[in-house]
Amino acid sequence: MGINKKIIQESVSNILVALGENPLREGLIDTPKRVANMYEEVFLGIQYTNDDIVSMFNKCFEEEQDIFLTNGIVWINDIECFSFCEHHMSLIYDMHITIGYKPLHKVIGISKIARIADMVCKRLQIQERIASDILEILGKITESNDIFIKIEGKHGCMTSRGIQKTHATTCTILTSGIFQHNPLSFNTKESGLV
Repeated sequence: MGINKKIIQESVSNILVALGENPLREGLIDTPKRVANMYEEVFLGIQYTNDDIVSMFNKCFEEEQDIFLTNGIVWINDIECFSFCEHHMSLIYDMHITIGYKPLHKVIGISKIARIADMVCKRLQIQERIASDILEILGKITESNDIFIKIEGKHGCMTSRGIQKTHATTCTILTSGIFQHNPLSFNTKESGLV
């Protein structure tokens, strides 16, 4: 089921009327179309399952066993993303995602890790599910059971409405395998990893 931009445009026009606006005034006449185009872009990930995303970004490089594969960890800090909260459809912004994994016999192209995070975020989400989706997809692609996900972000549903705590940041950490033993040891500036 694709994104139906016609229904989105009609719905946005109705929302403008419900707000007491005139959807035909100059500044708003193209707003329903612009919103529909924006939604098609920012909610692209809704069109794909986690398994679809595995297929899209399953680009790994086979490596022979060496010292890195025995003892190494691949770590990417500060992947910048945004998403939309499924409860209020408000922006989750200033989001930084850290992803680490211990390779087994293959490594994934590092740009694919950022693409996975970006595609998962292009859904109506909660921050906890973003972490679990990334972990599931990365595990299927790399076949590694040792994965670390840390996400920090600000939620518009908390900063711009309701309690209005503009500096509040939400942090979630999800780990598997070796990272479960002491995940906070990978969550310090002193470790050099985050």
